[in-house]
Amino acid sequence: MKRRATQAAGGAASSNAAATLHGVVIAAHGRHYLVAPDDGGPALQCFPRGKKSEVAVGDRVDYQSTSADQGVIVAIGERRNLLYRSDQFKSKLFAANLDQLLIVLATEPHFSEDLLGRALVSAEANNLKPIILLNKIDLEAVLPLARQRLERYRALGYTVLEVSEKKHPEEAHAILSAHLNGHQTILLGQSGMGKSTLVNLLIPDAEAATREISTALNSGRHTTTFTRLYKLPGEGGGALIDSPGFQEFGLYHLTEGTLERAFPEFRPLLAHCRFYNCHHLHEPGCAVLEAVEDGRIAPERHELYAQLVHEISQVVR
Repeated sequence: MKRRATQAAGGAASSNAAATLHGVVIAAHGRHYLVAPDDGGPALQCFPRGKKSEVAVGDRVDYQSTSADQGVIVAIGERRNLLYRSDQFKSKLFAANLDQLLIVLATEPHFSEDLLGRALVSAEANNLKPIILLNKIDLEAVLPLARQRLERYRALGYTVLEVSEKKHPEEAHAILSAHLNGHQTILLGQSGMGKSTLVNLLIPDAEAATREISTALNSGRHTTTFTRLYKLPGEGGGALIDSPGFQEFGLYHLTEGTLERAFPEFRPLLAHCRFYNCHHLHEPGCAVLEAVEDGRIAPERHELYAQLVHEISQVVR
């Protein structure tokens, strides 16, 4: 893979004679990274060179060994994409080199439609295939409302899967495997939606692997606060990246042009606004606002767009 010196992990490569090796970052906790070598050897703990750390799980990296089980990352390989969230002041990396984003929801507890919408926008902005997973469909009393809330996303063409991981694990495994095998997929979702159950369902030794990773990263008891990559078993290949649950999903790093194209229902209308630089907020002759008015675009979706436009205007440069 082509490498770029400009993506060095916090500084120039070392000038010493240590051999440069290659691998994939499979876990991250603070400035501690676990790298799986390309030669199939045991994973080793690596640190970025310099103070600034911009390494993400899924990154291909160049590293140099400093001991039998430790090394220093000297460069990050060219990325296909990088998924992250941001507020006015800082950003939080999720993962790199992804194919899909699996958004895990549940019939209960009540899922946040705001977080769902933001995750979909992030997927669209990064050219990832988004998949919405509705878990706990065995809770029949609350299932109709959950389905009703997701109907607008089905209408937009998004894939919505329904499973009961605990009541019908074999069926859930078959449904998920059909969509995940052969792809690098990140799981996103609020706490309590069933992400851990999903990982254990698909990765039989996930709990043992998590303990080993936690020890290797020196993250101790904080076993749920780091992002980690698991290879999917079987011939299909692929990987599953689990990330900590979150309650906020800022997208302050996106531009207004990226935002308008990240709403699939907006895209066919963008060329039909009266003004070429229309913001789709209050301008006369705006095709998007006309579609909101006549019901072709859900008001809640336009409200999310307006909120995101407002947020990116608040960024501290």
